[in-house]
Amino acid sequence: MRKLDIFNHIWPKAFHARLEQVSPIRGITKRSNDVPMMVDLDERFRVMDMFDGYQQVLSLASPPLEFMAPPPVAADLAKLGNDGMAELCERYPDRFPAFTASLPMNDMDATMKETQRAIDELGAAGVQIFTNVNGKPLDAPEFRPLFELMSKYDKPIWVHPARGPKHTDYLTEQESQYEIWWTFGWPYETSAFMARLVFSKIMDQFPNLKIITHHAGGMAPFFEGRVGPGWDQLGARTSSVDYKPLLKELKRRPIDYFRDFYADTATFGSKPALECALAFFGIDHMLFSSDAPFDPERGPMYIRETIACIDGMDLSDDDRHKLYHGNTERLLGLA
Repeated sequence: MRKLDIFNHIWPKAFHARLEQVSPIRGITKRSNDVPMMVDLDERFRVMDMFDGYQQVLSLASPPLEFMAPPPVAADLAKLGNDGMAELCERYPDRFPAFTASLPMNDMDATMKETQRAIDELGAAGVQIFTNVNGKPLDAPEFRPLFELMSKYDKPIWVHPARGPKHTDYLTEQESQYEIWWTFGWPYETSAFMARLVFSKIMDQFPNLKIITHHAGGMAPFFEGRVGPGWDQLGARTSSVDYKPLLKELKRRPIDYFRDFYADTATFGSKPALECALAFFGIDHMLFSSDAPFDPERGPMYIRETIACIDGMDLSDDDRHKLYHGNTERLLGLA
């Protein structure tokens, strides 16, 4: 069966070379840099060949371009990365049937131009953004034109969490400890992003937006009760702002908007987490993803464990086809 991995990561060689020139290789950048499969195509092909029918929709790895470089350089990195992924898709269509474009979100003029160039000229299947832009929320007015443009294109937005160790766990500390910023911080980032789009009424303004959330939709599936009946009482716990009018202005219940997001299967091999996400989003909004190559074996483990989770679930043949490739083919317009 075809297995179309919608959220995995790569650094094309020209992009990687430029990145090493402009940004210190440290922190999460070093983590990406230490994985051979990130740049080495032979190693990537070796891993991919372990799994029958396995293909990848390419996206650049963390961190965000706007975090690594100032506006002109970030725009240059975006072009190099998108050109590199487009070339790989053209050269190896049986392995890489599509890619999602990266954007220099610290320069919205450049972002809008690169979005149009990547989709119209390079054939990008959509764009990738992160859950904040150097600490600024995505429901800020300056970012709304991108959502409007993607709504007009009717192409999806991949959303990757962004949070680092400087985002502390406690106000009395200078850094997050024990990688809490990643383990619990990234699912929170994704969930906060989703909530901001809902309550800022972006989802009402652009009802056909297609947004792919990484790591099985963050915290939303597990906290269905809080997202549902809990947020049906928005304003009941707040004294500084009267949210009750906002709740009435929304066209639907908050939880209904959350179910409109798409979620992937990148749960690091957790079948209960995958089942929870599937129960929340429904089979038609779940997409196969491994989050390769970030695992202890630098590539194959997350792919293998994700496939094992899906194969171990009680799914009909039709639903299994949807999850592995059908939903992604429909969402991206792939044959």
